[in-house]
Amino acid sequence: MKIGVLGTGVMGAALGRYVAGNGHMLMFGSRTPDKARGLAERIGPDVSVGTYSEAVEFGELVVIATRWAHTRDVIDSSGPFGGKILLDCTNPETPDARGLVIGHTTSGAEEIARWAAGARVVKAFNHIYAELLDSGSRFGSDNATVFYCGDDREAKEIVAGLVSEGGFDPVDAGPLQNARYLEPAAQLIVQLVRVLEMGPSNVAFKLLRRAR
Repeated sequence: MKIGVLGTGVMGAALGRYVAGNGHMLMFGSRTPDKARGLAERIGPDVSVGTYSEAVEFGELVVIATRWAHTRDVIDSSGPFGGKILLDCTNPETPDARGLVIGHTTSGAEEIARWAAGARVVKAFNHIYAELLDSGSRFGSDNATVFYCGDDREAKEIVAGLVSEGGFDPVDAGPLQNARYLEPAAQLIVQLVRVLEMGPSNVAFKLLRRAR
């Protein structure tokens, strides 16, 4: 599958390595493509770089991996999205990353769906640190859980496939509105990693279910 990744920060780079490592064609979208070429070259010879709009045009699936403060501007400069799957791994964090600027009655994912008209938005990977994508999904005998939510069944199935390709356990968390719960859950992970110093590659969620 062709995947465009908007953003070349820590999470964008990790997701780029993740999808390229699983055999997908990759283009990074950047405000300054020339500065991102080194990242693309380190990942592989077939990884390309372009503007945000070029990455959206390239991708059958597009990942938005920007800081929240920049997300609206990036989306506005990237469209049109025209039915593309938009995988949102952002969190609407405060500048110190210790809280959320919106919640309860909406979510970052729902705002993105409103801004990116025509996109099929799926929330996923927002509660996973980039370091965990690089170090692997395995914790002893268990695989870390990645929750995802969205309103389009086909888009969710495709994102679930991306999740499972890396060995993670994909769990459908319902409609996109449930991003209102996944985004605060990510802040719990932030507290465990940054405040309690558990380590970004050492902490993940695991959903346990009894057989029916």
